[in-house]
Amino acid sequence: MEIGKEIVAFSQSEKIKEGIIWVSHLLSIQEGLPPDEKKGGEKLIIALVNMIGQEIRLAANVSGDKEWEGIDPNIDKAVLMINSGVSSEASIHLSRALSKVTNIGQRSMTRLKEENLL
Repeated sequence: MEIGKEIVAFSQSEKIKEGIIWVSHLLSIQEGLPPDEKKGGEKLIIALVNMIGQEIRLAANVSGDKEWEGIDPNIDKAVLMINSGVSSEASIHLSRALSKVTNIGQRSMTRLKEENLL
């Protein structure tokens, strides 16, 4: 892969990992909200998850790495769980997505280190 694409992959992976971690924390907070506030919390969380999904698609398009596309099903399942009212189940799918993103970032970081760019 080209160096520029590796840089994009690494930078996107860091941004996406942060977003997934934020969403995971927000899901924990949302669990403790009163019933009348949970729906609003869900809407905000879904908006953030959708933004993360857009960043994943951007990373796939810019880097040309098909591995990014394997993350979308996890994000889609997380949104489905949140919409279904079982937000705690979304964490499983977010953890899987986080693992895949971490692997991509690690691979890119290794390649950049090999080129003495990190």
